[in-house]
Amino acid sequence: QVRLVESGGGLVQAGGSLRLSCEASGIIFSSNTMGWYRQAPGKQRDVVATISSGGFTNYADSVKGRFTISRDNAKKTVYLQMNSLKSEDTSVYYCNARSQVGNVNYWGQGTQVTVSS
Repeated sequence: QVRLVESGGGLVQAGGSLRLSCEASGIIFSSNTMGWYRQAPGKQRDVVATISSGGFTNYADSVKGRFTISRDNAKKTVYLQMNSLKSEDTSVYYCNARSQVGNVNYWGQGTQVTVSS
């Protein structure tokens, strides 16, 4: 059974920082591309950042220079360090795992991030 469990969300003032964590189980973590997505009420789910099995990273333009994605394969955990947070970063953040074989996507339950201005 695949499980992705996010933690680290919460309420923070604009300009502050948060670190999200996502611990995976039931998958060969090191072989998966891991990512963070976010979805605000009434909007589609958009990619925030991804990190490949080889450690290559990609970011949405809106978070470049402020957010950093990283992974610890030994702990089967992916992180999202979020700095200089803005009110428009307020969203539910979802962890994603995408397998190399079959391109299967797995999702966490989401964690709320609220940035107050």
